[in-house]
Amino acid sequence: MTTYKRILLKLSGESLMGGKSYGLDENRLSEYALQIKEIHNMGVQIGIVIGGGNIFRGLSGADKGFDRVKGDQMGMLATVINSLALSSALTAAGVKTRVLTAIRMEPIGEFYNKWRAIECLEAGEVVILSAGTGNPFFTTDTGSSLRGIEIEADIMLKGTRVDGIYTADPEKDATAVKFADITYDEVLARGLKVMDLTATCMCKENRLPIIVFDMDTPGNLKRVLAGEAIGTLVHN
Repeated sequence: MTTYKRILLKLSGESLMGGKSYGLDENRLSEYALQIKEIHNMGVQIGIVIGGGNIFRGLSGADKGFDRVKGDQMGMLATVINSLALSSALTAAGVKTRVLTAIRMEPIGEFYNKWRAIECLEAGEVVILSAGTGNPFFTTDTGSSLRGIEIEADIMLKGTRVDGIYTADPEKDATAVKFADITYDEVLARGLKVMDLTATCMCKENRLPIIVFDMDTPGNLKRVLAGEAIGTLVHN
């Protein structure tokens, strides 16, 4: 049994590097595909948003002299590459997928709209929502919040390389303490960098809960869906 019928899974682009310093790690893609297949077989409807930081990040590009709008557009295209890669890995694992893009680029992917996304979800396809919001100055965190709200997901699952939200960065501060759950108001008051401010406020205003968990440990995605208390729940 699963706690949620429809989810929005947010994956970071950096996580797709696996053991590499840049680009895509085929082994990591296969591991993610198998985890996603596990919950797909449980009957969960799955929408996915992937970042593009393993290829290009618009904000860091702007710091190096790129025009911010063009940099963000490059970042959007990076998310499409990652989406196609995950789609390919899922197809190889025997899972039907659909790539929708926020920017028109048929035949690479269909142009996104809410009703088409829900139609594909209800038909049993894993729907990968790429190119962010289609607009510059918005992160893929905001894109995932927007898409999660639009497709009426029960929850957003934010897969990261850490096992939840801490009082400080656990990779830098050994005294950091993990939260089992936390409210959006406390996240904002503490200035915790769960997601960017726009994404956090969108989820709060639309009452979309988030679970932040370690996606890099095989089996964790299924454990979250089964209701095990791993990761950190963010709620109103």
